[in-house]
Amino acid sequence: MTTLYLLGSAAPPVLEISQVIEDAQGRGYDVCLGLTPSAARWLAPQLAELERLTGHPVRSEYKAPMTADVWPRADVALFAPATFNSINSWAMGFTSSFVVGYAAEAIGKRIPLVAMPCVNAAYAQHRALDRSIAELRGMGVTVLYGPGGFEPNQPGEYRAEGYPWGLALDVVGAMVSPTT
Repeated sequence: MTTLYLLGSAAPPVLEISQVIEDAQGRGYDVCLGLTPSAARWLAPQLAELERLTGHPVRSEYKAPMTADVWPRADVALFAPATFNSINSWAMGFTSSFVVGYAAEAIGKRIPLVAMPCVNAAYAQHRALDRSIAELRGMGVTVLYGPGGFEPNQPGEYRAEGYPWGLALDVVGAMVSPTT
């Protein structure tokens, strides 16, 4: 089975992660869920259910050295939602959180990576965001941002069409077809 690492930051779409896992599983992926520490706090009441749903521990911290990995090897990774902080940290190589560290290392391991930011229009005005997205794209990461990807909304704005999770999973599927 094809293993998808689903990595998420603390942005409102992370609250929909159980439906995304089910969608990915329906597409044939074995899903492992990694979260930033803040996202793990947001989802704390659901972590046991998310572990049951995926069949794997939910990770938000680095494992101890010399400890066996609890996840199978990734075939592809999707970092979504990826916040302003996560995108900039990843592009700059600041790996203080497990999911950003994994994503940074996956570039060197040549694991296919898709990222979809979730930033509002105020953050999008900061020049660091465009530089970071360009840097990640330059390293081979498929970043779904701008026309045809995630487009920023105004701060506090709710978008009726929601976060484009289906698009992200479609792009993952075009990169690495699931096998059973």
